[in-house]
Amino acid sequence: MSIFMDIYYMNLKTAKKAFKSLMKNWLIIFTGLVYSTILFIGTLISPLFWILSRLFLLILSSAMVSNYLYLLQQIIEKDRFSLQDFKDGFLIYLRKVWTVYFIGFVALLGMDIFLRPIIVGFAGPFVYHFGLIFLMVFLLNALPETIYQKPYNGWESIKSSVDFIKVHWIEWYLPNILLIVILAFITGSALINVFDNVTSLGTITQGPFGIILYLLGQLWFSYMMIYRGFLFELLNTSSRRKRMFMRNM
Repeated sequence: MSIFMDIYYMNLKTAKKAFKSLMKNWLIIFTGLVYSTILFIGTLISPLFWILSRLFLLILSSAMVSNYLYLLQQIIEKDRFSLQDFKDGFLIYLRKVWTVYFIGFVALLGMDIFLRPIIVGFAGPFVYHFGLIFLMVFLLNALPETIYQKPYNGWESIKSSVDFIKVHWIEWYLPNILLIVILAFITGSALINVFDNVTSLGTITQGPFGIILYLLGQLWFSYMMIYRGFLFELLNTSSRRKRMFMRNM
């Protein structure tokens, strides 16, 4: 029973802290619009890079992920971010994010060549695709927070993210499942990738309802990511016994 009481009080504290932080840093809600616009323009000009167009878009996407994670770091550590932070953020974690993408690409390519024929032949394509989803969505779920809160390189970040889930999977997944379910209800998306920006520019073109849906999605997505950041920090800097002791003080 103590574990569930710990989860309750821990998330009650995190929820309040994340809400106050979001209200103070509400401009982060509009970063999704900025990123979507940049990506849209990047897609239009990518043919200019000819055979390197996909590489250009990958680097551009990595830079935007780096920017968003850096803004989250500023919010978690300083409870604020500035225009200068936004300007600097595109390069801060670019190498680390790029490395993670590259490792993921090589791993998926290797699995597709060597493991897919065996698994599909033995258990069918559903098992293979479910395994990929399990690896990406569950085992690596805390990878964004690991990237901007831990001083590790790309490979170490992946390993540390998996180790974190092994230790804190109950405390991490119970609130995250609720957060993602609410996000999916708002946006109509069944699966949410935490590296994406929830909704695209296409949603806004649907009229007033689309604009409201976009803003609600960005609002909840921003709250969720700040919430995850504070929760990750708390789980990494305290134990269940320490948290219980501090509550009884």
